[in-house]
Amino acid sequence: MNRACPNCRAPGMRIFHRAGGVPTNSCILLETRAEALAYPRGDIALGFCATCGFVCNTAFDPRLTEYSGRYEETQGFSPTFQRFHHNLSERLIARFELAGKDILEIGCGKGEFLLLLCKGGRNRGVGFDPSYRFDRHAPAPGENVRFVKDFYSEKYSDTPADFVCCKMTLEHIGPTANFVGIVRRALGDSPAQVFFMIPDTTRIMNDCAFEDIYYEHCSYFSPASLAQLFLSQGFLPLGVDSEFEGQYLTITATTAPATSDNRPGAGDRRSATPGGGWLRNVDIPGVSALLADRFASSISSFPSAFMCKLKYWRERMTENRRRGRKAVIWGSGSKGVAFLTTLGLGEEIACAVDINPHRQGYFMPGTGHRIVGPEQLREVRPDEVIVMNPIYRAEIAEQLRGLGLEPELLTVADSCENRGPT
Repeated sequence: MNRACPNCRAPGMRIFHRAGGVPTNSCILLETRAEALAYPRGDIALGFCATCGFVCNTAFDPRLTEYSGRYEETQGFSPTFQRFHHNLSERLIARFELAGKDILEIGCGKGEFLLLLCKGGRNRGVGFDPSYRFDRHAPAPGENVRFVKDFYSEKYSDTPADFVCCKMTLEHIGPTANFVGIVRRALGDSPAQVFFMIPDTTRIMNDCAFEDIYYEHCSYFSPASLAQLFLSQGFLPLGVDSEFEGQYLTITATTAPATSDNRPGAGDRRSATPGGGWLRNVDIPGVSALLADRFASSISSFPSAFMCKLKYWRERMTENRRRGRKAVIWGSGSKGVAFLTTLGLGEEIACAVDINPHRQGYFMPGTGHRIVGPEQLREVRPDEVIVMNPIYRAEIAEQLRGLGLEPELLTVADSCENRGPT
């Protein structure tokens, strides 16, 4: 294709993966099965930029997505995620000396993380998100936090910020360079730091995590493409690292001008792969090219690995039906929707389980599976529970034991390479 990369603007993105007719929102709350089955659909055509290592859905149409009060995305009901959130907020407060500062969060969701940053450092905070729910948290007097139920854009460029946080949002934005440019221009000459976190596409490609490919996620970053983006828009990258057992990719950057101490140089070619700790003095162009080449190899192997995974799960579902085994998925968010719709599953799955009470009683976009709470599994009595995010496996196993249930526990990461139908 001649399409230019929205990240580095180089021409010629190569399509390597397609999926047709997928739900255009996967965290939306749908009240009836009929509404869920009839939910709007769109296409995915993932393109790869060999110049910077960026991946995007070249068929993405932002008019098909909805971010409103019925968009329910929070993972905040999980003890595992709560521990991660608290630890991350404490580390950011300590590293950037966030005490009495102005903090701006773009894509704040239901506001949990901004509240942690503000309470932990007695900071002032402003969060932007069209899906924010004022009934979840009413700021108390003296709390110094306010929320704007809107997308962050240039019209909010006068919002003061010593620290800008943007978690799990940039992957929802198509024109990535334009957006990061807006953030940089809004900060102007003021000294400020930024922290962005997005899914790590290196892991998605290496593990063939097809459950992490869905319509809302139109932009997919590797360490190289993430660093290239921020450098090109006038930020000085301080570090590219991984979080949440390699699931998330993070970048910290500053508006401060480069000095002899922090200027990117050619002497350090440490890996920016998960856990590599890519910090300071990085030859950005050289490392970007090196990592883009490595990433290209995982892109090339993705189609065959994808077919292998599809074969494994379809055979397993067929075997379950033959043996009369009842299966459920645990996790009704984006991964669950992608898993069900990619495999075309219907009666093979009895229901979707979610600990978020705000999701229970609704239906899965595209497939119409009912979302239930863990307690309802006592009635369902599943033989098999498929965990949509492996990081929660131990937490879910403990909940199942507490319910007196002992189903076989699998994770979506299982594949033809490490398991077979049982």
